[in-house]
Parts: sequence; C-alpha cells; structure tokens
Amino acid sequence: MTTTTPGGALQALMADLKVLTDLESPSTDPAAIQRVMDVVEGWARDLGAETHALGGGTRVFRFGVQPGAADRPVLILTHADTVWPHGTLEDMPWRVDGDRLHGPGTYDMKAGIVGLFHALRALNGQWPRGGVTVLLSPDEEIGSPSSREHIERAAHDARVALVVEPPVADTHALKTGRKGTGSYTLTFTGVASHAGNKPEEGASAVTAAAQATLDLQALARPDQGTTVSVGLIRGGSAVNVIPAHATLEIDLRVSTLAEAGRVDAAVRAWAPRDPRVTVQVGGGLNRPPFEQSAGTLALFEQARAVARELGFDLTHAVVGGGSDGNFTAPIIPTLDGLGAPGDGAHAQHEHVRLDRWPDHVRLLTELLRRV
Repeated sequence: MTTTTPGGALQALMADLKVLTDLESPSTDPAAIQRVMDVVEGWARDLGAETHALGGGTRVFRFGVQPGAADRPVLILTHADTVWPHGTLEDMPWRVDGDRLHGPGTYDMKAGIVGLFHALRALNGQWPRGGVTVLLSPDEEIGSPSSREHIERAAHDARVALVVEPPVADTHALKTGRKGTGSYTLTFTGVASHAGNKPEEGASAVTAAAQATLDLQALARPDQGTTVSVGLIRGGSAVNVIPAHATLEIDLRVSTLAEAGRVDAAVRAWAPRDPRVTVQVGGGLNRPPFEQSAGTLALFEQARAVARELGFDLTHAVVGGGSDGNFTAPIIPTLDGLGAPGDGAHAQHEHVRLDRWPDHVRLLTELLRRV
C-alpha cells in the first residue's frame, strides 16, 4: 500500500476525512452542512485563501486569483452535503477493512474534498496560472437549486473546471461526460364516483396515470442514451371509489440537449384519453447534459500523461449520473472524477480504496501544476 503523497501521509488523509465524516451533513440540514464548510474554510484560510460566503450557503475559496488578470483561474467544484440522514454513523460506522475505508459520505464526496486540500497544500503556494477558485456547495445531492447560479457564474470567469467527485466505481476511470438529469411530476384530476353504483359517472385519475406511465416511458431511446422511468405513482382514496386524484413522478436521463427537448415537448403535450381528466405538469430538465467535448478530452489526455508518469493507467467514461460538472461543461472544458477511488455511492457499502487514493491525490496535484 502506498503510504505517502506530496500532500502528506495516508494517515493524515484519513485523519482529515474522519473529521468530515463525523460531521454528518444531510442535504436537508443546512446547519449541519455549514459545520462541514466551517472546517473546510479553516483549511482554506490556512493556505492563505480569500474566502466568501455566497447566497444560499455556497462558499468560495480563491487561491492566487487576481481580478482582471489576463489568465483566468482553474475552477474546482466540491459539495459538502450527503444523501445520508443523521444517525447513519450508528449503522454504517467509520471503519477500515483491509484497503477499504467505510463510512457514509466518504466516497461521495468528502474524500474528494480532503484529497483536494492535500493537493493544494502540496503546491506550497505555487498556484497554476490564474490561480484556483474552489466552490463548495451545500446542495449538490438535491440538484443544486441554490448553488447552480454561482457555479455557472464562476465557470464564465474560469478557463477549465475540475470536479472532485469520485472516479467511476472501483476503477481509475475519470468522467468525460454525464447524462443530463431531469424529473417531472404529473398531477391528474378526475371525477370521483361510487365504483359499484355509478362507475360511469366517474373519470379515473388512476387510469389516466397508468396510461401516461406506458406512453411516456415509451419515449425512451436507450440507443441514444435517453431513459424515462416512472418511479413513483400514487392515487385514489378508497377501493370502492373511482379515483379523482393521482400523481406520477418521472426520472429523465438524456445525453444531448436535443433529446431533452424532444422528451420535454412530448411530456407537456400528453393528454388523457378521457377528456374529463385534467393533468398538470411540473418539473423539467434539472442538469443539462455534460456532452463530451474536445476541450474535455484534451484535459483528460493531460491527466492520463500524468498518471503514466505516476505508474498507473487512466481511462475515461461517460456516465448516467449528474454532477455540478453538468453546469460547467457547456461553458468551459470540464474534467470530472478527480476525487477518491472506491465504490458504493448512496449505498450501504460506500467506501474509499486506500491503496488507490494517494495516487489520485498525486494525480490531482500534478494536474494542477500543469493545467
């Protein structure tokens, strides 16, 4: 097992990660998230960063950034929230099992934050041209509703974006593309009536919801990366009543904006067979597709060259899940997956690979020197 990195010993990486992991930070608890951010801001201040709190809870840390300078900074995206509720540590305690370090929020993505700051420390104040801007958001796991504006604004002021989300599960693969993500809620209103005495007077919202489920899922084009999935359906009030109310919740994944537009138009145009039932559509595309670009592939080639020098092979992939990199990729070249290797995002077996993590910290350090 590799035991040291330019940013410090593996034990130091683990110690910093334990500090963040012990501070449970579900997306639903802004105060808990701010406690994580306070620790990270302390690390940033120790490195001489200019720090600011932005609206909605996002924080920005700037290292060597000179406003108005000819060279724009490198933007690095991180998030402090996790999917895990308070009390998860009781059932999923911090533990080391061989070369795997387990704990809620470790792989996604508190180890990414820790690795980033060890890389920044290793630079010893020798920032890349234009400096480094780090955005730490509070709400990535719920779609970045408050941080998206800050992310996109920062991207317009930067030259490239690096995202310290983890690599592809249990691999050294970085992420050079991601599907766009969206969700819809369809609310159906029909006419209630007695299911035995006067069923003909009713207009079933549940029947309409069932029809919509089949029609809208048929919009999927897996060969083009488009998936449409009804994940939740609710409706009715009693078994002997023609149901007047129902809702559907739909998950959408797309590889291109053109596909997003096609599906969106079809969802909004869909109408129930029974004209007595009405439908309201809410939602839409939450994150645009992170489409693979020449700029992103050039960044990957830089990273792959560094990895070869460090003694390991690096690959890349396009993945289905979204990240805050989806917001920057349409604006500037974006390379994702530069966090800690491991597996189990959002799952009970979430863990970081200790045998691989130091190499990826070294990779990020050297990439920052050269980018």
